[in-house]
Amino acid sequence: MSIRTAAAAFIAVSALYAAGAQAQSPAMTKDGILVDHKGMTLYTFDKDQANSGKSVCNGQCATNWPPVAAAAGAKPDGDWSLATRDDGAKQWAYKGKPVYLFIKDTKAGDKTGDGVGGVWHVIKP
Repeated sequence: MSIRTAAAAFIAVSALYAAGAQAQSPAMTKDGILVDHKGMTLYTFDKDQANSGKSVCNGQCATNWPPVAAAAGAKPDGDWSLATRDDGAKQWAYKGKPVYLFIKDTKAGDKTGDGVGGVWHVIKP
């Protein structure tokens, strides 16, 4: 790929993001688990009730386990739905369970949150 072609591709992708475009789903599968588009591991929390449409991880919990935010206008698609946070913000849910990152995962592929407190789990599609 020439530098000119790479630059044109970068500009096109940048324009899509600037226009508010987003991927079909907030995640992809890598090594048998779900990760975000940066390769960061995604988790569910046992205290969230499936299909309740609500997250119970707020305050300090949400600081340590950042919710995977859904952009304004995001729409459910397949296994992906939306959960509502206490502040009214939307976050993604996978098979009805709100989805989170873990603050101690510092690079793509880290999954240090799996099993924390016996209630946090990587998502295996």
